[in-house]
Amino acid sequence: MKKGRHIFVGDVHGMSEALRSLLEELKPVEGDELIFVGDLLDKGPDSVGAVGLVRELSEDGPFEVVLVEGNHEDKHRRYRRNLSVRPAVAAEQAERGPAMAAITEALSPEDVAFLDTAVLFHRVLDHGMLVVHGGIPGDMSEFPASLEEVAALTGKAKRRASLLLRTRFVSAEGGEFLKLGAAAPGDPFWAEAYDGRFGHVVFGHEPFMSGPGLFPNATGVDTGAVSGGSLTALVVQASGEQAFVSVPTRPEGVK
Repeated sequence: MKKGRHIFVGDVHGMSEALRSLLEELKPVEGDELIFVGDLLDKGPDSVGAVGLVRELSEDGPFEVVLVEGNHEDKHRRYRRNLSVRPAVAAEQAERGPAMAAITEALSPEDVAFLDTAVLFHRVLDHGMLVVHGGIPGDMSEFPASLEEVAALTGKAKRRASLLLRTRFVSAEGGEFLKLGAAAPGDPFWAEAYDGRFGHVVFGHEPFMSGPGLFPNATGVDTGAVSGGSLTALVVQASGEQAFVSVPTRPEGVK
């Protein structure tokens, strides 16, 4: 099969109509790989529709579909698990975010099974690229060799790997992950300090309202679709040539 394009789609956040419009622009074909950087759901008006659309693409499209797990997929996965094993914790989660219960109830079994295929990271070896949802902590000296290695992690090592979903700012001194709101003046956004040690990273999580986030060794493709920005895809041709495709959205997201 002829090698096609690698298409990296930014955070959809329930903006299903914008996703349909973007797909009309992209026109993925056989040989392409369509990679979603995470956060298909939450905040926007049609989380269930967005998940269903991407699932149908994975089932029916003549191309490969990869879903990289975002922190919102992770949150929903933990909620579904807690419904069975820790219902009191699930109830607390639902109280903090009532939409989570409604979305979970509306998802089909097929939708849930698709969400459970989400991966912590994805490599595009042809172009030396690594896809994660959030970012790379500056003190991370080794990266998991495979998804199987990730699945075998437990305890502290598992929690550390999960920082790939959430990293934004890192310590200026040692590069350590900083919780949301903990960054001090001078602590950089992770991609500003990232040296490319694990490849060029394509990521979401942090919305760049004026266009894709361009860094020497990373590219951010979340352009604030749910906040009135745009939904963006980075398209990498087999030759390595790159371009961005974006469609505008309206600020109709709800928290």
